[in-house]
Amino acid sequence: MIELFLCMDKIRILDKEFALSIPYERIHEAVVSMADAIYANHKDSNPLFLCVLNGCFMVAGDLFKEYKGPCEISFIKLSSYSGTTTTGEVKKVIGLNQDIRDRDVIILEDIVDTGITISHLIRDLSGYAPKSIKVATLLLKPKAVQTNIRPDYVGLEIPNDFIVGYGLDYDGYGRNLKDIYKIIEE
Repeated sequence: MIELFLCMDKIRILDKEFALSIPYERIHEAVVSMADAIYANHKDSNPLFLCVLNGCFMVAGDLFKEYKGPCEISFIKLSSYSGTTTTGEVKKVIGLNQDIRDRDVIILEDIVDTGITISHLIRDLSGYAPKSIKVATLLLKPKAVQTNIRPDYVGLEIPNDFIVGYGLDYDGYGRNLKDIYKIIEE
């Protein structure tokens, strides 16, 4: 049986303990701010939001409730994590199924840490001749970034801790938590 134990400000998922890091109220403020900033720059267009699954489903859902203009959404699934560390390899699991030629594309991410995944995706998408490609991420780990790619819209900058909740997982668990928790190192 998988254990997900909730006790106020601490949780346990599988073999790891996590402490509350970012409450939902702060997350929501960041999402609203991102939606407003994106709209201010794209109010005269019909941007295509490209949601990177699995982690970004909560960000996308909440951001769409706050976005004030016309827009479309599509989904792509990429993976570069195993357990609590990045593998450094990006696997395209579900590809793009929509024409993006001459479109303003906004990649929605839950988190940018090394930047490897987003760099890979931008390189792939550029081959489809979009009008523009922008990156919006709820979370950015500036000290972990290993590429020259910097997101255009950032909700929150965070330390280089392993986190779960609000779509982020540990071996598939914890995505359903509305708050974000950081790992407690032993």
